[in-house]
Amino acid sequence: MTSRPPRRPPLAPKPKASDAPIALTEDEIALARSWVIHEDDSVIVLNKPAGLSSQGGRIQAHTLDDLLWAFARPGRPRPRLIHRLDRDTSGVILTAKTKPGAAFLGKALMGKRFRKSYMAIVAPGAPEPKGGMIDSPLRRESIGREAYMRVCAPDHPDAETARSRYRTLSANATAALVELSPDTGRMHQLRVHMASIGRPISGDSRYGGALMLAGTAVPRLMLHAAQLVFPHPDGGERRIAAPLPADMVAMLDRLGLEPPSARA
Repeated sequence: MTSRPPRRPPLAPKPKASDAPIALTEDEIALARSWVIHEDDSVIVLNKPAGLSSQGGRIQAHTLDDLLWAFARPGRPRPRLIHRLDRDTSGVILTAKTKPGAAFLGKALMGKRFRKSYMAIVAPGAPEPKGGMIDSPLRRESIGREAYMRVCAPDHPDAETARSRYRTLSANATAALVELSPDTGRMHQLRVHMASIGRPISGDSRYGGALMLAGTAVPRLMLHAAQLVFPHPDGGERRIAAPLPADMVAMLDRLGLEPPSARA
């Protein structure tokens, strides 16, 4: 009788790619740390630059999630992303230093206890009316490997409720600076909603945004996460703001529009 080979012990589960330590250069560590706009015992809030993916993506380059290893300490986990921003959107993004903090903030996010405010440059000119609520359901559509969101009828089988508030801060015949506040958190929500009222966000080639303004190429999606208000794991509420980035300030200057800091 042929003896059976000894059974191998079960393999330990492989760590998720996002959980495996990533070696960063000193320059990458310094760069990631330069984005910190608030830090305490429970959270780190960063001012994400445009052009950096929050997580995943097909580009073989470090994401913000990878760069959080710049904050890792021996024997302690690295910070965890609580929410995401589109790759070409700049601004405030929240991370938690501890698992309990991440769980608390994740529940708060799902419970709609976060309040977000964005700045965007739209064209042509100011929306009509200059402020209001866009209450248009969205559905996801895939074209090849790309995912899009589309406005759809409320009774569409794939419809997802989506609401966005907007108000015009500065405008002329060419473009406008608007403040946007999403009440829901659908993919590309602000981009699709502004396009649906005829004022797509400048630089948004996916949803029809202007690629040239005032005779100048728009450098990227002109959308910035300007402020985040959230319940803090240690109690109370925090309000964290990120200043408008240099490329948007320069575009406003070329357009002859006032940046937010120029207003009362």
